[in-house]
Amino acid sequence: MELILFYLSALVAVAATFMVVIQCNTVHALLYLIVSLLASGFIFYLLGAFFAAVLEVIIYAGAIIVLFVFVVMMLNLGSKTIEQERQWLCPGIWHGPAALCAILFAELLFILMRSGTHEAGRIVDSKALGIALFGPYLLAVETASMLLLAGLVGAYHLGRPLKS
Repeated sequence: MELILFYLSALVAVAATFMVVIQCNTVHALLYLIVSLLASGFIFYLLGAFFAAVLEVIIYAGAIIVLFVFVVMMLNLGSKTIEQERQWLCPGIWHGPAALCAILFAELLFILMRSGTHEAGRIVDSKALGIALFGPYLLAVETASMLLLAGLVGAYHLGRPLKS
């Protein structure tokens, strides 16, 4: 049964990621990106990587998405965007992400209702994860952090007002 949940979560993640790529509207793409990150967190959970699942949800679906929302807010300054924002917030745009989140929520309820029969993988504690990330994978972690910093600086420079 967990294999079915795994493939269903993977399908939700792929569908949501595809919708991120094809969306013309940035806010819609962010909604689907949140669903994609939640689905990948659920995949980590099903694989037994509980700490990675929590990190996926808290750091990526939480903090990084908030950063993206702030960048979108910086880039959409002006009075002409008020009407555009009203169109973005119509209830119809929530149907796709809500349906995909409902699938993930149903999977989560199914897993939680099972009485302790989940035995996928081994549990890795945070100390072992830290030693692995800052040991043999140090270069990859630092490269990712520099890439995020470069994106933040680029977003600042794109969003700042032009001097006349």
